[in-house]
Amino acid sequence: MEILILREEDILEAVDIKDIIEADKEALKNYSNGGSDIPLRTVIDVDKDSSSTAIFMPGFIKDKNALGMKIIDIYPENIDKGLVSAPSTMILIDKENGFVKAILDGTILTRLRTGAVSGAATEVLANEGAKTFLLIGTGGQASTQLEAVLAVRDIEKAYVCDVNYERAEKFAEEMNERLKKYGAEIIPIANSDEVIGEVDIITTVTTAKKPVFDGNKVKKGVHVNSVGSYTPDMQETPLELLVRADKIFTDTNEGVIEEAGDVIIPISEGKISKEKVEHELGNLLLGKEVGRESKNEITWFKTVGFAGLDLVAGEKIYQLAKEKGIGTKIEM
Repeated sequence: MEILILREEDILEAVDIKDIIEADKEALKNYSNGGSDIPLRTVIDVDKDSSSTAIFMPGFIKDKNALGMKIIDIYPENIDKGLVSAPSTMILIDKENGFVKAILDGTILTRLRTGAVSGAATEVLANEGAKTFLLIGTGGQASTQLEAVLAVRDIEKAYVCDVNYERAEKFAEEMNERLKKYGAEIIPIANSDEVIGEVDIITTVTTAKKPVFDGNKVKKGVHVNSVGSYTPDMQETPLELLVRADKIFTDTNEGVIEEAGDVIIPISEGKISKEKVEHELGNLLLGKEVGRESKNEITWFKTVGFAGLDLVAGEKIYQLAKEKGIGTKIEM
């Protein structure tokens, strides 16, 4: 059987961020409509001393013929070896015969689908006239988070902030060159307070255990994407923002309420209700939920990720790569 190997450079040649935004929308709708078979991820502790972990994320989405599994290995000590600390691989299976049909670089796939899901939320929730954007966090996921917002809104100024200002400066310099086609000025700042009261869109992508901006200072009409909090003890989003939010949406209610400290902590303390959080973006895309109703509403989107995003995005990449003759074929 023939297997198509798609490395990072192949994937970036085959698709752009808008392709993945559309794929993520389909994944969200399919999940909320009950069309996905996504078991809980399997986590294996390989070495507790080094916190090395293997994570297996299988799934099947019938309508999209998307069957497969993403494997993520968390090896913190890889950094000292000059290796990526979270190598990832996506395996796609032909649902007609059960054979593996493609192996994709899972690291770039994860970055693309994670950025794109924020792009999808921004496209349907942010004010159409949004011109200013604040990105908090400049790690591995940051570039696609930035590009996804630039792809769906005509942003004039994009501010980037990090606990390490030099890192924010370097990131802004690189992004001004890489994303210059969007026409936005990408500006590093030392503290989010410098612009928090004026920006139209905010995305946080950090591993913080305390809020990374002042929820009392954001203006009416802002849209916020929270991406980084994916464990019960992480809390990058301030309680004040959640209290003030007029509309809250999740990628999956189950995942967010079980995994994200952003909502677990305030719900457990009785500061917000579980019912306020339980609104999936897929249902909004399906017309089953009501989105922004005025320019003054504050909207918040929370994602922790789920295998359906990887499956549909991976299948999209595979199909476009085949059409364009991209990738390396091997026989098994």
